[in-house]
Amino acid sequence: MNKQMFLDNVFDYTTGATEWKYKGDKPAIIDFYATWCGPCRMVAPILKDLAKEYSDSIIVYKVDTDKEKELAAAMGIRSLPTIVFIPQTGQPQVMVGAAEKETFRRAIEEVLLGKK
Repeated sequence: MNKQMFLDNVFDYTTGATEWKYKGDKPAIIDFYATWCGPCRMVAPILKDLAKEYSDSIIVYKVDTDKEKELAAAMGIRSLPTIVFIPQTGQPQVMVGAAEKETFRRAIEEVLLGKK
């Protein structure tokens, strides 16, 4: 995902809007990563599997922070990997660092799909 895709599909931070308003039609996960990041490489196949498993319900985006420095800065990304869970309504939830598949699955179910 590049900056323009983020602005078109997620949130236009360039307008100066102070309130979060997600543009997508499905909940989303954004994986902020770098190719040199070991924990990022551990998380990538997990998110790929979950993207397939939940393909009807959510969208998974990936942002290479080395290529999209402005976007990473605008989103306040300071550590990698940073995973942002974006529900249809409400505020995004952020997870920093690698985690197991079940942790990601639980976040998808609870934060994105509203299941407890």
